[in-house]
Amino acid sequence: MSTMNISLPETMKAFVDEQVETRGYGTSSEYVRELIRKDQDTEQMRALLLKGARSPVVGMMDDAWFDSLRQRSRERGAE
Repeated sequence: MSTMNISLPETMKAFVDEQVETRGYGTSSEYVRELIRKDQDTEQMRALLLKGARSPVVGMMDDAWFDSLRQRSRERGAE
């Protein structure tokens, strides 16, 4: 694992220390890693949403479409 040193104003360091203490993280590094993971997830979701928004429309999702989706779900649940 690589090491990265960061500088924080005292108020931000105090906030990180408080989060570590109150939210059950073992170290400030664990807290920062969790923030980075969440940001990575957000970026991945954003990319997927943009990909979907740019994709062509292939059909309409009307009441009949949702009814068939529910029916297929019930059939799969019965298997």
